[in-house]
Amino acid sequence: MDTLGIVETKSIAVGIELADAMMKAADIELVRAATICSGRYLIFVSGDRDAVATAVQLTQDSGRALVGSFVISNVSSQLLAALQKQSVVYGDGALGVVECRNVSTGIVAADAAVKHADVQLLRFVTGQGINGKSYFVIGGDVASVQDSTEIAKSVLGKNLVEAVVIPRPNASVVRSLIKGVR
Repeated sequence: MDTLGIVETKSIAVGIELADAMMKAADIELVRAATICSGRYLIFVSGDRDAVATAVQLTQDSGRALVGSFVISNVSSQLLAALQKQSVVYGDGALGVVECRNVSTGIVAADAAVKHADVQLLRFVTGQGINGKSYFVIGGDVASVQDSTEIAKSVLGKNLVEAVVIPRPNASVVRSLIKGVR
């Protein structure tokens, strides 16, 4: 997958309607379409850049209430693995935790963060059970985690809730934070 399209709607019914319209408008793959907290609906589609852009543009032109909509080209393989909840192995170093007001901008910020510096995306949590917010966890050396966290903060702007960098985190905290850590 080269390009990821992300649409987050304020309504479940509208989200389902838009997912259907997106699939009919372009030759894309529906990666995920599901409810998240606060009655929002999240849609991930993939395919070639033009097809994904066409589908996402359709949602933007629909007049429906969107929380966010984005097209990410050359999407990070780390982001895809985290969204698919694949297990990761955490070495040591620092952790960065970035909390976002919604899911769609959090995904864009996580992709930018892992592309910016030598960090590993350890976990991405998408809105369920946390009132529609999202957060992600990155790991690496302190300087790289700080740099990537700053990039994420700048991408998020007003959608940032909080971002912290934790040097040398306690092993118990790491285990409780990151599923699949070995």
